[in-house]
Amino acid sequence: MTSLKTYNTFGVEAQAPEMLTIESEDQLLELLRTRAKRPYLILGGGSNVLFRQSPSGAVLLNRIKGRVVVEETTTEVTIGVGAGENWHELVLWTLEHNWGGLENLSLIPGTVGAAPIQNIGAYGVELKDTFVGLEAIELRSGEEQVFSAEDCAFGYRDSYFKRAGRGKYFITRVYLTLQKQPLVNISYGAIKEVLQAANIDQPTIQDVSKAVVKIRSSKLPDPAFIGNAGSFFKNPELEAEQFTRLQAEYPQIPHFFAPASRVKVPAGWLIEQCGWKGQRRGNAGCYDKQALVLVNLGGATGAEIWALAQEIMETVKMKFGVVLEVEVNVI
Repeated sequence: MTSLKTYNTFGVEAQAPEMLTIESEDQLLELLRTRAKRPYLILGGGSNVLFRQSPSGAVLLNRIKGRVVVEETTTEVTIGVGAGENWHELVLWTLEHNWGGLENLSLIPGTVGAAPIQNIGAYGVELKDTFVGLEAIELRSGEEQVFSAEDCAFGYRDSYFKRAGRGKYFITRVYLTLQKQPLVNISYGAIKEVLQAANIDQPTIQDVSKAVVKIRSSKLPDPAFIGNAGSFFKNPELEAEQFTRLQAEYPQIPHFFAPASRVKVPAGWLIEQCGWKGQRRGNAGCYDKQALVLVNLGGATGAEIWALAQEIMETVKMKFGVVLEVEVNVI
């Protein structure tokens, strides 16, 4: 048995019957050819997973590396990136080349292969905005497949790989198209305020990245010191009629307009209004600087953290009539 405590950013204990590090497509294909079909759990950075229990099958660590330019024009560059690459290190690499598109996604923990599964997003930008396609291997058949953006069926923190394709594929490579003459996006969140405070009137993509890093560092705990998986819940998107009723009762409710005439409400605000910010249940808690983040305060089990999440969800439902959805992958 192998302990998974250091392989998930919550730092909770779980045991895997076996753990294998995958560094190439050929290695994975050989594994699938020579071993009987069995359940596998794929881990990248372990930054978006909560182990309520130990996995029943072998864990495959995705460590496929590599960054290459696939195609380039005077205005755009398409890159292919190994799914085992660290996401933030990829962002820094693109900034070194002055390729725009990922700067608002700075400091998101995890690996490149996890990005399309979650359709990661932050500060008005989502992965799908630069995504071209990905390559993956189906675990049951060993067949190599290519997925387009349409195939991935991206949604808000959602994709085909979190639904019908859940657990069926090992993503090996991701392709993104970036801009060589980038336009910055500072319309969402506190980015503009941070830039103004630094007297930056004409920000570059590097300036935007630094602002995002500063904001995220001030709001989110470092998993090296406090176990967490970042945002635990999705920001709910409400029907206009439901939001109007809520706004009548809570005029100060923050909100953003979403597609299909829906309104997005910050889950952190809802949780904080229910009095959860800074509260704890045993060794699990709600972070005192951002209510959207659940934390392991030392020795918490996955079951403890999950019980806290359930209690928070029930409280928000009772007070606001809003059903929160979990963003992390619960095992």
